Amino acid sequence: MYEGTEAPAECPVCHAKADKFKAFDAKAIKGTKTEANLKTAFAGESQARMKYDYYAGQARKDGYQQIAALFEETAINERMHAKLWFKFLHDAGIPDTVANLKDAADGENYEWTDMYDTMAKEAMEEGFPELAVKFRTVGAIEKKHEERYRKLLKNIEDKIVFSRDGSAIWQCRQCGNIVIGKEAPEVCPVCSHPQSYFQLQENNF
Repeated sequence: MYEGTEAPAECPVCHAKADKFKAFDAKAIKGTKTEANLKTAFAGESQARMKYDYYAGQARKDGYQQIAALFEETAINERMHAKLWFKFLHDAGIPDTVANLKDAADGENYEWTDMYDTMAKEAMEEGFPELAVKFRTVGAIEKKHEERYRKLLKNIEDKIVFSRDGSAIWQCRQCGNIVIGKEAPEVCPVCSHPQSYFQLQENNF
């Protein structure tokens, strides 16, 4: 797979010419076994990536630095494999932030309204009350995640991510510079990072 606005003059792998390339259309695989396989591959690689991170931490505790490093290296490989399959499921790219926030909010909603609720009930039925409590507690956290994603989405839709009606305190996430005003500056006057690095300052301590 090649990413770009147009096909390369030559395939860097097999050296086929540009006329052998065709645009990938994710819609063409909807409902196919291949789509199901891509989802399975993405889930498997994602789980492996997290699992190897845990294994690396344990290897360090057990005194095996080299093994820990190899687990971490493999985790990075698995992350890239997961990203590859994810992109094939989304027209060979990653959706924009608005779409991602909607998808994330919907996913969190499913987790707290359906998945964890069902798991908690089944855990109770099977005699695992401690796990039922854990499922419900994590479900409550997912509810907060959904609320946060929907608030961030609304901020984008209302065009208030970097602008507020009244004076606000903006903090550069890169250098910590503080700017007071209705809008975050287009460029940080200290470290020259763009506006995207600014956030509303929050003191929660």
